[in-house]
Amino acid sequence: MSEQVSESMTETTTVAVEVPAAPEQLTMLRALAETVLLIADFGLDEVTDIRLALDEIATVLMGEAVPGSTISCAFTYRDGVLNAQIRAVSDTEDEVGASGFGWHIVQTLTDTVTATKAPFDAAAAGYPTVVEFVWARGGLDEQ
Repeated sequence: MSEQVSESMTETTTVAVEVPAAPEQLTMLRALAETVLLIADFGLDEVTDIRLALDEIATVLMGEAVPGSTISCAFTYRDGVLNAQIRAVSDTEDEVGASGFGWHIVQTLTDTVTATKAPFDAAAAGYPTVVEFVWARGGLDEQ
């Protein structure tokens, strides 16, 4: 597991972690997200919503991850806005969860969400996949 923390002069902070893409690591991702959000001064209801969105995304990505691969999560926050980026290597070229109920939950709980899947990467033995979402206190229109 690797961890990274950086802070710039603009007071934007990024915290990232990479763990094995295995369901038992969901606890680690949830704990990191909760800690980051509480330090960033998000309220408990906000933390719960964001953590649920992350959980849905990570669960989908772990379910289709190449065996033995990793999942990485990076959280960047500033002034009540969180940008989250979750990366994994998928064993399928299918679109990421766009039709499932979990994806509907993610869309409801976040201001924006995008999923991209790159073409097959022989070195990674799969399809590099990135899901990004933004959650803003009061919504993006009020920022």
